[in-house]
Amino acid sequence: MSEKPATIKEIAKILNISVSTVSRALHDHASIGLTTKMRVKQLAKELNYEPNQTAIYFQKGRSYNIGVILPELSESFFSTAVSGIEDTANKRNYTVLLAQSHDNVEIERKLVAKMKNQRVDGLLISITKNTSTYDHFEIFKKSNIPIVFFDCVPSIKNIHSVACNMETGTFEAVNFLLKKGHRVIGMINGPSTLYASTERKDGYIMAMIKNRLKFDPSLLVNCDLTEEGTISTLNDLLDNKRKPTAIVAFNDYVVLFAIRHARSLGIIINVELTFVSYANMPLISYMDYTPMASVEQFPYLQGQKATDILIDLLNKPEGKEDSNQAYYNIIIESQLVINPKNP
Repeated sequence: MSEKPATIKEIAKILNISVSTVSRALHDHASIGLTTKMRVKQLAKELNYEPNQTAIYFQKGRSYNIGVILPELSESFFSTAVSGIEDTANKRNYTVLLAQSHDNVEIERKLVAKMKNQRVDGLLISITKNTSTYDHFEIFKKSNIPIVFFDCVPSIKNIHSVACNMETGTFEAVNFLLKKGHRVIGMINGPSTLYASTERKDGYIMAMIKNRLKFDPSLLVNCDLTEEGTISTLNDLLDNKRKPTAIVAFNDYVVLFAIRHARSLGIIINVELTFVSYANMPLISYMDYTPMASVEQFPYLQGQKATDILIDLLNKPEGKEDSNQAYYNIIIESQLVINPKNP
């Protein structure tokens, strides 16, 4: 027999039955007798029959593809998150279409439109650090295609999201430094447009207040998260009248830039200037000069939960969606991890 997969029409012709009977038999329809089902399935197996996925997708009104847009796959945080997304999607028979915005708002906008044109059933996205308007997501809302934001989420209402609690993580980080004897603690925060930056700021202030220390706004500076921006921000902190002895940096990449610059200035890391960062990425263990601690943000778990939410939304019975629907807003508690190199 030919190795080319057979069609339903060919099976029907050989068995001298209708195409609809073959289709029902393959789908175990109750109206088809057991003998006919067995004959159809046996012949389908012999002829190497494979279901026409395009026809199935058209019939069911879905593609079983979910889109994922993230800033940089090269960052270990996002590659780990993608592992969580793909593992969960595969278990639930969905395929992942992946794209990178490279932290560029215009690219993000184009990718959102492309994902819509690719007929994805839903979208997972971590927005860029510069995204401040969200009108490009309206095309999904108008088509009733669900979006779940994760990690870097917009500070707007009525969205589905999964994120790590950066406020409590920052509170722990600052408390850790205070217990180490530091009293002048700086912060290299992210862009003010990011909700995660607001959380970090709130956690920083809360830690200061609860320890009966006055909050000095000049010690908390925003940065665009580039190496050049980090260097400029660190210089501002080092030139401050109240020169900090410790700094909480926005993430492990920022702390890498900051430590390298501080060393070029002859500063002894974790002696004259101590750092704490976020993300707890594996690269920390390979650094000669490391942050004293890092806030774990559980990227795999974020990706896993965001995918579960999206697929649950896709599997809701028709007619259940309305303007008063509840929104999933999952907050994962962060955890301060002490670097074993710096006990």
